[in-house]
Amino acid sequence: MTHPTHPTYPTAPAHLGLTHRPRRLRRSPGIRAMVRETRLSVDALVYPLFVCEGTGVRRAVESMPGVYQHSVDEVEREAELARGDGIRAVLLFGVPGTKDEGGSAAHDPEAPVQRAVRALKARLPDLVVVTDVCLCEYTSHGHCGILDAGEIDNDVTVERLVRVAESHAVAGADIVAPSDMMDGRVAAIRSALDEGGFSQVAIMSYAAKYWSAFYGPFRDAANSAPAFGDRRTHQMDPSNVDEAMREVALDIGEGADIVMVKPALPYLDVVARVKAEFGYPTAAYHVSGEYAMLKAAAQRGWVDEERAMLESLTAIRRAGADLVVTYYAREAARALKTGD
Repeated sequence: MTHPTHPTYPTAPAHLGLTHRPRRLRRSPGIRAMVRETRLSVDALVYPLFVCEGTGVRRAVESMPGVYQHSVDEVEREAELARGDGIRAVLLFGVPGTKDEGGSAAHDPEAPVQRAVRALKARLPDLVVVTDVCLCEYTSHGHCGILDAGEIDNDVTVERLVRVAESHAVAGADIVAPSDMMDGRVAAIRSALDEGGFSQVAIMSYAAKYWSAFYGPFRDAANSAPAFGDRRTHQMDPSNVDEAMREVALDIGEGADIVMVKPALPYLDVVARVKAEFGYPTAAYHVSGEYAMLKAAAQRGWVDEERAMLESLTAIRRAGADLVVTYYAREAARALKTGD
C-alpha cells in the first residue's frame, strides 16, 4: 500500500538556517493583512434595532449596555448614524404599546415596525431594511404563536405570520426574517408574497434556531419573555446538528433566500456545516447573551473589549457566515476603519 508523502518541517535550526519560518509572514501589520485568510468586512454586518411607541424615546436596556429601545424618530437617527459608519443593513424588532392573546399588533400597519420601515426607506433608500417576523413580542403570553389549550397551534400561527410578513412588505421591507421556527412558514410566506406582488422581497429564515440560554437580555429588550413554560417545543435541541441540516434543507426547499443559525459562537460547527453542505447565503446571529457577556467582562477589565469583539465576529465569519447579525455592528464598523 502506498502512503502519501508529507512535507517534513525542521524542528531546530541547522546552522541557523530554517527552511520554514511562518513568523516571517506575521512581522508587520501590512504583511499580516496581505495573507489574512478571513476578512471581517462592514458589509457583512447587520445591526438589530428595537422600535417602540412614542416620540423622542431612547430607553436603555439594562442587561445590554449600549442597546436601546427607540421610537421611530430615534430609529431614523440611529440608522442614519449607522449608515454613516458604513452599516448597510438593519434588522427591526417591534416593542408594541399593547399586546393580546393573538399578537394582533404584529400586522398592524401603524405598529412601530411598519412605521419605522416606511420612515427608513423614505430617509435612507439605500439602507437594507430587514424585519423580524414573529409573535413573541406581541402576544400577552410571550409565546411565538397562537395558543390552543396551552400549546402553540402551528398552522394557525403560520397564517398569522403570513399576515405579518405581508404587512412588512407593504411598508417597504427589503427582507422579512421569520424567527418563530414554525413548520412550513417559509413556504406560506413565499407564496403569499409572490401572489401579492412582492416577489422581490427576500426571506431570511431563522432555519436553525436553538433553544438557547443566551437569549435572556433580548427578552428584556423586546419585552418578550414567556409568561409560562419555555420554547423548547419549537426551538431546536442544542445537542442536534443533523436536525439543523434537515431544517435548513426544508427552508431552502420552501424558498428561503438566506438561512440563519442562531446563536452564533456556541454553534460555529453548525454554521460551518450549513455553509459547506449547502453553499447558500448564510447568516449567524451573535445574540444578546453573547454580547452582554463581552460587555460585562470588559466593564470589569477582564478582556480588551475591542479585541474580543473583533475576534468573536471574525470567528463567525471564519466558520462560514456571510452575514453576521450583531449588536456590536456600529462599534465593529468603527474599529474596522482604524484597525490593522
